[in-house]
Amino acid sequence: MPRWKPDAVERLQTAALELFDEQGFERTTVAEIVQRAGLTQRTFFNHFADKREVLFVLSSQLQQEIISEIAAGDDTLPPLDAVVRALGAVADRMFEHQRAVVTRRYAVVAANPELQERELGKNAALTEAIAAVLHARGCDPETAFLAAGAAMLAQQAAFRKWTRPDETRTLRDLLPEALHSLRASVDRQPVDPPLPA
Repeated sequence: MPRWKPDAVERLQTAALELFDEQGFERTTVAEIVQRAGLTQRTFFNHFADKREVLFVLSSQLQQEIISEIAAGDDTLPPLDAVVRALGAVADRMFEHQRAVVTRRYAVVAANPELQERELGKNAALTEAIAAVLHARGCDPETAFLAAGAAMLAQQAAFRKWTRPDETRTLRDLLPEALHSLRASVDRQPVDPPLPA
């Protein structure tokens, strides 16, 4: 077997998700993951600190993409709309082409309290980073924090719907609908339907 495999990360992620599905996250070992992937433990640890990181490897890239998209976005949009638009654009680039894998990952995280806690921590860090970039664009700190938090709530609601087996719409299409529902629940007054993204 060659020492270097160009698709090692993808092979390890695929093997890990298969094993997590088959026997659960807790009962799966790194040794089983590398055996299934046809790689070595050394290769695994060159890419991941532990088996949890297989599920969170894209977190920092996701955060960077979202922050860059907001920073480069339309300054005339209200903060909440700017964030939701950025979330949709990044979802198109990072999630849509691998919807099945992202959905499997979501199911594994949802089934494990330790992983849910880690996911909440990553979401909190992303919310803070979004608030910081909004503040840098001229929002006052409170508005920036509220817009970031509201956008993340809308994103989580849209994501839950997006991962359902019968859902065919893109995450970008579901985000305005989730934002509309959020606004309606806060305002308690009818809100015009969302405009297409």
